[in-house]
Amino acid sequence: MKDAVVIGSGPNGLAAAVALARAGRSVLVLEAEETIGGGARSSEITLPGFVHDLCSAVHPLAAASPFFRQLPLERHGLKWIKPPLALAHPFDDATAACLSPSMEETEASLRSDGPAYRKLMQPFVDRWEDAIDDLLRPPHLPRHPLLALRFGLKAMRSATGLADALFREKWAKGLFGGNAAHSFLPLSQPPSAAIGLMLGLAGHAVGWPIPQGGSQKIADALASYLKELGGEIRTGVRVRSVSDIPEARSVFFDLQPEPLLAIAGDRLPAGYQNSLRRFRPGPAAFKMDFALSGPVPWKAKECSKASTVHLGGTLEELAVSEAAPWAGRIAEKPYVLVAHLSPFDPTRAPSGKHTVWAYTHVPRGSTEDATKRIEDQIERFAPGFRDLIVGKKATPPAELERRNANLVGGDISGGIADLWQILFRPRFSLSPYRMPVKGWYLCSAATPPGAGVHGLCGYYAAVLALRDGF
Repeated sequence: MKDAVVIGSGPNGLAAAVALARAGRSVLVLEAEETIGGGARSSEITLPGFVHDLCSAVHPLAAASPFFRQLPLERHGLKWIKPPLALAHPFDDATAACLSPSMEETEASLRSDGPAYRKLMQPFVDRWEDAIDDLLRPPHLPRHPLLALRFGLKAMRSATGLADALFREKWAKGLFGGNAAHSFLPLSQPPSAAIGLMLGLAGHAVGWPIPQGGSQKIADALASYLKELGGEIRTGVRVRSVSDIPEARSVFFDLQPEPLLAIAGDRLPAGYQNSLRRFRPGPAAFKMDFALSGPVPWKAKECSKASTVHLGGTLEELAVSEAAPWAGRIAEKPYVLVAHLSPFDPTRAPSGKHTVWAYTHVPRGSTEDATKRIEDQIERFAPGFRDLIVGKKATPPAELERRNANLVGGDISGGIADLWQILFRPRFSLSPYRMPVKGWYLCSAATPPGAGVHGLCGYYAAVLALRDGF
C-alpha cells in the first residue's frame, strides 16, 4: 500500500507527489492521458518538426514559484530561456509598450507615464521574493503585512480604475490592461488589477521565461525528479470512480470540482458537494497554433524581442474585448495573446521556420469559430502574417476539455478569479486543501493560489497532509 496516490499529473499533481516523496513517502501518480503534464504539455500538432505547447507556453510564475525554486529541475533537463523582453504590447502606429526585466527600459517605453509606473511597481520589485511569498499562499496572516497591505489596496481595484487613475497615455494603460486581461475578468471588475500587478512584478523579477523544447520539459523534469526520489507514475489510467483508486493512506486529487464530483461525489458529504457545485468556472479560450515559413513580420520592432505579445490596442479596446465573453459573445477585435517562441528556442521548429501559439477569450463552451478574428488581429499588427502560414491547428473549448478534463468548458483559468474566488477556492475555508474524507486532499488550481504553472496548490496540499501525519 502506497502512502499517497495522486490523481492527475499536471504541475500541481506532480508538485504534490514530489513534496511527499522528498519527505520520504511512497507515491503513485495516475494520469488518464498517455502523456503526463496536464496544462504543461507539448506536441507536433501542425506539421512534423514544429513543437507546439498544448496549453501554457510562457512561465513567469513557474520561474518565481517558491517551491520550484527549491528543486533541482535543471539537473533533470529543464533549461529556462529568457528573451530580452518579457512582453511587448503594440499599437496601430507601430509603437509598443514593453515589459522588461529592466525597470529603466520599461519606463522608457511608457513615455511620460514611465515615472508613475515605476512608482507603482518599484516597491514590490525591490522586495519581490517577500511579495510573491505572501501573494502565492493560501489565506493567512501576511508575513510582510505592510507590503501585503500596499499591494492589496491596489490589487483589489479594477484594472481600468487603477490604470485611469495612474496613467495618462495609451502605452502604460495598454501594457497594464493587457496583463490584467489574463484574469479573464471584465477589466472594469475588481480585482482584475491584481493579475496585472502580479504579472508585471514577475516580469521585472524573473522575466517571462520559456522552457527550451516546450512546456512538456517542466512536467518531464518534475517526473524525472519524482522517479529519482522513488515515486511512480502510470499513464493511460483513467480513474472513473473511487473504486479505481489503489489503496493508499492518502489520496490527492489534482482535479477541478466538476470531474472530482463525477469520480468521488457519492463519497462526499452533501454540504461539500454543494460547495463544489457552486464553484464557478470562468470563460473559455479558443486556441490557435501556426507553423510559419518565416518570422512574424511585426510592425513594432520591439515585438521581435519578446516571446509574448499582447494584441488588443488601447485599454478601451481591451475593456470591450474582455467584457464580450461575459455577454455571450466573441469581440470583433479580440484581445489575443501571442507567443512566438522559436526565435528564442530553435528546437521548436525546423531551421528557418517558426511556430506561433495564440488564443483569445470566448464564452465558456462556445462553439463559434474564432480563427478569422485571431488571424485578423495578428495581421493588424504584423501585415503579411497570413502569407507565412504553412500549417495551422484550431483548438476550440470542447477540444481543450477533451485533451484535459480539468479545462471544463474550455476554462484554462481554474475558475473565476473574482473577489470571492480569488480568496476562497473552491469554498469558504481556512483549510481549502483538506477534504471531508480522512486522508483526502484537493490540490488542483481550484485551490489557492489558483491558476498558473507554479505547483503551489499541490505543494501546500502536501504540506498539510504531512502535518496531518500522512
